Amino acid sequence: MSHTAHIPSHRKPRRSASKVSLRAGVAGGVLSTIALAGAAAPAIAAQPVNETIEMPTLTGDLATTAAATVQATKAVAADLQLQAAQDAAASTAAKDAKKAKDDAEKKAAEAKAKAEAEAAQAKEKAAATERASRSAERTTLKAASASTGATSFKASNATGSAATIVNFALAQVGKAYVSGATGSSAYDCSGLVQAAYRQIGVDLPRVSQDQSATGTEVSLSNLQPGDVLYWGGKGSAYHVAIYVGGGKFVGAQNPSSGVVERSLDYDAPSGAVRIL
Repeated sequence: MSHTAHIPSHRKPRRSASKVSLRAGVAGGVLSTIALAGAAAPAIAAQPVNETIEMPTLTGDLATTAAATVQATKAVAADLQLQAAQDAAASTAAKDAKKAKDDAEKKAAEAKAKAEAEAAQAKEKAAATERASRSAERTTLKAASASTGATSFKASNATGSAATIVNFALAQVGKAYVSGATGSSAYDCSGLVQAAYRQIGVDLPRVSQDQSATGTEVSLSNLQPGDVLYWGGKGSAYHVAIYVGGGKFVGAQNPSSGVVERSLDYDAPSGAVRIL
C-alpha cells in the first residue's frame, strides 16, 4: 500500500495514478543512488591522496617590483628636491639682482644730483667773478674817462653844442648796457645817442634805424665831433654811436661791455650823419 493511501480525501485532492507512479520512481532512484554511494565510500576513503597542487612562487618577483618602486619613488623625490632647490636659488638670485639694480640706480641718481649741484655752484661762482670783473672794468673806465675825454675833446677842438654832446657821452663811459634803457644809469646804443642830443635840446628818434636816416650823410674821412655813426644800412642800421674826435667814438656796445670809448679801427662804422 502506498504511503499516501490513508490521507483523507477532504484534506488533499486525489492525485492521479500516473503522478504517484512518477514520484515513486524518482524517490526510488534517489534512494538507490544514495545506497550505492554509501557502499563505495569506504573504498574511496581507503585510498591515499598522492596528488599535490603546486602554487606559483611570487616571492622573488614581488621583491624586485617593490625594490624598483622604492627606487623610482626615491628618484622622484630627489628630482622634486632638486627642482625646489633650483627654484629657491633662482628666486634668491632675482632678489639679489633687483637689489643691486636699485642700489646702482640710487647711487647714479645721487652722483647726478651732486654733479648738477657742483656745476650750478661753479656757474654761479663764474658769474660772480664776471660781474666783479665788469664792475672793476667800469670803475677803471670811468676813472680814466675824465682825462681821456678831455684829451679827445681838446684834440677835436669841439665847441658849442658839439662839445656838450661829446662831454656828456664821455661822462657815461663805464655805465651798463640794458636793452631799451635811456639813462641815467644804463643805456642801449640809440638811448645813449638820444640822451646826448637831448642835452642841447634836440629830440632824436628813439631807434637806431631812424637815427641813421636823420640829418645829412657825411664821409667817414670828414667826421666832426658830435656826428652820429651807424653800422648797417642807412635807415636800417642795427647800431649807432657818437663820434667824439681823435679817431674815437663812444657807444653803448652790449651787455658785457656796457658804455665804452673805442677807436674807429676797433669796429669801423658803415657811415655817419651830421645833425648839428
